Amino acid sequence: MKPINFAVVGIGNIGKKHINALLSIKNTSLVAACDIDKSKFDFCKTVDNRIACFTDYLKMLKSNDIDIVTIATPHGFHANMAIEAMRAGKHVIVEKPMALTTEECDKMNLVSKETGKRLFIVKQNRFNKPILAVSKALEEKRLGKISLVQCNVFWNRSEEYYSQSDWRGNKSLEGGALHTQVSHFIDLLIWWFGDIEQAKTFVDTLHHAIEIEDVGVSALRFSSGALGSLAWTTNVYNKNFEGSITIIGEKGTIKIGGKYLNKIDYWDVKSYPQPENGEMDDIVNDYGSFFGTASNHGVMFQEIIAHFTKKRKGVVEGTEGEKTVEATEMIYASI
Repeated sequence: MKPINFAVVGIGNIGKKHINALLSIKNTSLVAACDIDKSKFDFCKTVDNRIACFTDYLKMLKSNDIDIVTIATPHGFHANMAIEAMRAGKHVIVEKPMALTTEECDKMNLVSKETGKRLFIVKQNRFNKPILAVSKALEEKRLGKISLVQCNVFWNRSEEYYSQSDWRGNKSLEGGALHTQVSHFIDLLIWWFGDIEQAKTFVDTLHHAIEIEDVGVSALRFSSGALGSLAWTTNVYNKNFEGSITIIGEKGTIKIGGKYLNKIDYWDVKSYPQPENGEMDDIVNDYGSFFGTASNHGVMFQEIIAHFTKKRKGVVEGTEGEKTVEATEMIYASI
């Protein structure tokens, strides 16, 4: 089978994850990478000196060798870069968040439809082992009617985390903590319990000199009828504390926890014991000075490749990815 040729845009923490994941997958070839900072090219040359490096994104898009572009740039650039790539004849994979507004998402989906180029959104946490186990239980309705859901994202982000970057904490480029630290959690909530129909929210900025919030709480109502609470902060002392979702149903209670939705902390479901299918503790993303959600980019890329080669379903495309942005807008709008 002819290898699928990839290009990665943005060689920061996430972009490096994309590069390493793609280099480890059979039948893929990483042919190009792009960043405005030439010093980032040292990483590419270290892992594979055959990667063509560009500082000019539009020039890179002129290459006929590229099949799929993965975008791992600051959030505010996602929409325009995805649109430019699809119009240049490339399929696109966009890191979360898909964009910062539903208006931008609509434009991206429209261009995907007009050009016939596929638009995928990175949702690697859907492949976490605990998430897969809970998804199966929910699909089989093992918990019965869900009445309450609680989601906590209690993480630490230091002053250095924000000061070492000109886009983190910036309202126009990052958007808010919901787009960065909480996006994957919101995706899972609406995937499992339906669209958010109502939200009541409080946010504040208490510990960091940034334009976005560093603490927030929101009460939610989902289209399934379930009520929910969402609490998030980057103010936890010293290190990340918890990233969890607790589900309370008429026939069971489950808490997926650990720090990154990478463990099952509690499982009590009627006539349905916790699956014993090996280790439930997924490896997390280590970015050196901070940690993030589970490192399943490789699994996600393999699923996308299978989508092309075997017509397999299961990856998040643009219309579904937009739901997370829509939900995030609703939560912020209710402040």
